[in-house]
Amino acid sequence: MSKEITARSEDYSQWYNDLVLKGGLADYSAVKGCMVIKPYGYALWERMQAVLDGKFKETGHQNAYFPLFIPKSFLSKEAAHVEGFAKECAVVTHYRLKNDPNGAGVIVDPEAKLEEELIVRPTSETIIWNTYKTWIQSYRDLPLLINQWANVVRWEMRTRLFLRTAEFLWQEGHTAHATEQEAVAEARLMLEVYADFVENYLALPVVKGTKSPSERFAGAVDTYCIEALMQDGKALQAGTSHFLGQNFAKAFDVQFTNKENKLDYVWATSWGVSTRMIGALVMAHSDDDGLVMPPRIAPLQVVVVPIYKGEDQKKQLDERILPLVKAVRDAGISIKYDDSDNARPGWKFAEYELKGVPVRIAIGARDLENGVAEVARRDTREKMSLPLEGLPGRIARLLEEIQQNLYDRALAFRQDHITRVDDFDTFQKVLDEKGGFVSAHWDGTAETEEKIKELSKATIRCIPLDNPQEAGKCVLTGKPSKERVLFARAY
Repeated sequence: MSKEITARSEDYSQWYNDLVLKGGLADYSAVKGCMVIKPYGYALWERMQAVLDGKFKETGHQNAYFPLFIPKSFLSKEAAHVEGFAKECAVVTHYRLKNDPNGAGVIVDPEAKLEEELIVRPTSETIIWNTYKTWIQSYRDLPLLINQWANVVRWEMRTRLFLRTAEFLWQEGHTAHATEQEAVAEARLMLEVYADFVENYLALPVVKGTKSPSERFAGAVDTYCIEALMQDGKALQAGTSHFLGQNFAKAFDVQFTNKENKLDYVWATSWGVSTRMIGALVMAHSDDDGLVMPPRIAPLQVVVVPIYKGEDQKKQLDERILPLVKAVRDAGISIKYDDSDNARPGWKFAEYELKGVPVRIAIGARDLENGVAEVARRDTREKMSLPLEGLPGRIARLLEEIQQNLYDRALAFRQDHITRVDDFDTFQKVLDEKGGFVSAHWDGTAETEEKIKELSKATIRCIPLDNPQEAGKCVLTGKPSKERVLFARAY
């Protein structure tokens, strides 16, 4: 099975595509720029949804749903927002088809033109804030904490499965607050929720920070982000949380009567993560033999493969294994007993290795006699013989060991790939030869930021929240700088 996968060292991009396709996560679609998420990939997304949805509700948020279509005029109300998304919007202009009188199939009915074009949702700030105008009148209506699970369309033609597609799945939170301080605290809180999820479930260390003005979300006052590092040394933005100030409230005239009985505009945030996280998980942990799934997020944590000859041996194995499987499942661990007879054990081993199942257990007749099972862990490929007595507890501990090992491994890689640089020649050399995050001084101007991007294809990924203040000189211009920022080439 592994021979079908391109090696990372040979072609990282093809390796990634091979894993997504052959690991059963997604497939290409007949619709250019879109993908089909296969059951295994969707099960992974469902696991992510379930954990995040629980965290959102723990912090007081409720789910709602808003229209897929947005009147074009709504996007014109916030200038920076429309400028940021105009080039990515899909537009609905007609509402009906008809048969071609010349017999060439169906055509757009020219008489069915919409009075106002509709934009297929690229993000929902405008339609939501138009709705909030009717929901918010008084400080008693605040804070309003709403999340939406939805699909969005951003017209991309140069695509990569999960990382960049014309349509993708995500969640988007949209909150309204009485004060600036409350809104900033909300944006920071949700950044912490994302960081906790990515680190403790995806086993992927992140850098928390703010975006430079040029990299902010269109219409935001501040964008907070979590940045992760992939095995090829490129960065990936794993989540963002935006403090929107009063921009959208003013654009859609969302005012409330405050405690002093005066009218004021509400303060806003928005925040989101998407199916891009699946791509991050694949690239951060997997190897040349297939996917590697962190146990806490894996759709399937344990698989048991019986090895037998004849129905008599199979019956003996079933009698011992089925209670064991139930005990593991009762411990809250997802487990599958693969006793199908349509493939040999060796094929099954390779298939579950490809899919990244964290723990594989093999039990044969001789194992039963000895009261043991062969247990293989996917992260290190280590095999061990463990007693059947007390096995559920050992499996639970092993899953936690694997989870921690994956995080520690990714953290060590990240730490080894943060390089302090003080001159532009070294800056370029590190990017070309080592990759990763480059910690360098920047003079704070958009012009310098754009010039560095033009020369190196690297962008400012974030300004870390815990950034130490230190005097220095910009890596490109030599102008004074008060702190380093993290540059990287990115997805």
